[in-house]
Amino acid sequence: MSENAQAGELLTDPELADEARREFEQTQGAIVALEEQIKPLLIPRDPLNDRNAIVEIRAGTGGDEAALFGADLFRMYTRFIERKGWKPEVLSLSDGTLGGIKEAIFKVSAEGAFGVLRWESGVHRVQRVPATEAQGRIHTSAATVAVLPEAEEVDVKIEDKDLRIDVFRASGPGGQGVNTTDSAVRITHLPTGLVISQQDQRSQIQNKAKAMEILRSRLLDLRVSQQEAERSRMRRTQVGTGDRSAKIRTYNYPQSRVTDHRIGWETHNLRAVMDGDIGDLIEALKLADIEERLSGG
Repeated sequence: MSENAQAGELLTDPELADEARREFEQTQGAIVALEEQIKPLLIPRDPLNDRNAIVEIRAGTGGDEAALFGADLFRMYTRFIERKGWKPEVLSLSDGTLGGIKEAIFKVSAEGAFGVLRWESGVHRVQRVPATEAQGRIHTSAATVAVLPEAEEVDVKIEDKDLRIDVFRASGPGGQGVNTTDSAVRITHLPTGLVISQQDQRSQIQNKAKAMEILRSRLLDLRVSQQEAERSRMRRTQVGTGDRSAKIRTYNYPQSRVTDHRIGWETHNLRAVMDGDIGDLIEALKLADIEERLSGG
């Protein structure tokens, strides 16, 4: 910026130094802001970022406490999605004991939903005193999150010969009509071994359609993750890779601290995070990914 250069030159003039210093600082700040705006335009845009997202949460190690943490994560994402004016559609929900969740799969239908939520994939760890623990000892539990781009039929070609489809009687809550008919569907994709079970809908046709929707997205995600992992093998933080086994974040209740291990982001306002206030964190992850791509990492 020419204004910035001129202001820098005036810093040596005693009469104009104070005014020049203020102008120099203002223009310097404007330069930094413009650079931040330009950076995302310098890398190829991933067309999948515009897709709807399918989010899968599964309780990991930790028994009942892991299932309770899974329910906490489900609430966290639901509140975040609602803050953005979006609405989640539950595709599958498997309840655990004490109000926990063994598995939750939901779709977020909004332009750019996958681009916003994609950084949440990985292992989320919680450190706290479980509600079931009388001794007051801190336990560590975990839940995994997978965020998939919603797949369209043109993205993934699925041959009928590659599928084994089994029907069975739905279990659990759902009403008499659900529990007395073979409405539940289990689809096995033979080439990959992926298995999708769906019983939340009232008819076999609806369950099959939902199961196929999830299967297409998992197959697309598998392909994208393999490509991303290969491209990102040497990246420092591995933001956005397909490595679902990596511990990405710790929620420490005794210290009210949330730490994202990929970029060193930290806050001591755990309550706000669990209430869905994760916009700043997601933006930080997005910027970290852009920085790595620009640096050739």
